Amino acid sequence: MIRVSLIPLALILGACQTVEPAPSPQFPVMDWRHEDGRDYSYLMAPGDTLSVIFHTAPELNRETVVAPDGSISLPYIGAVQVSARSAGEIRAALMQAYASELKDPDIDVIPTGFESQRIFVGGEVNAPGMMDLPGQIDPLQAIIMAGGFNDRAKPSNVALMRRMPGGQVMTAVIDVNSGLNDPALADWTPLRRFDVVYVPRSKIAAENLFVQQWIRAALPVDFSFYYDVSGALRD
Repeated sequence: MIRVSLIPLALILGACQTVEPAPSPQFPVMDWRHEDGRDYSYLMAPGDTLSVIFHTAPELNRETVVAPDGSISLPYIGAVQVSARSAGEIRAALMQAYASELKDPDIDVIPTGFESQRIFVGGEVNAPGMMDLPGQIDPLQAIIMAGGFNDRAKPSNVALMRRMPGGQVMTAVIDVNSGLNDPALADWTPLRRFDVVYVPRSKIAAENLFVQQWIRAALPVDFSFYYDVSGALRD
């Protein structure tokens, strides 16, 4: 059984957040499962490689790797945040940035390397941390890869988080225990790159607030930058 909600990004990682997020809208589970098959633009992440081509200034052409903080470094303009942006969004940002540096900027951005096929499993598992995504697996398989539940785990209340194209962060609370007891209830969505699976030790009473607080403190830096797409990262 899965409960899904959509959380505004400003509530996820806002450094100045002082109030508890308002209850988020509810979305049918099948809508999220169907999302997995849609043809969305690839979003760059730390470790990916992209080629930046300057048609009117070829001496500036370069291939660069997205740094752990989600940035690339380019001549004249320095560091540019590209994490969680599509090639089209990056191109538009670079065209604007170079408008004051080049007479006639004509730039293409082409993703060339896709190294960030990882997920993060944390909380009450025996071997929490980042791990490679070995294909189409579900949250339970990811937990097993992380050493399985420890004796403090609450398998009926597993949290799953995903950043969607367009900037939304979707979270679900999954009753893994029900699926283990009755396979007919194991309606778990396949995981995708940079998904976060968290196993708590007690019931998640305030889902929005829980995710907002936990992600800031527990995620590795490259995952944090992938999810923190508010503020300067989306200007």
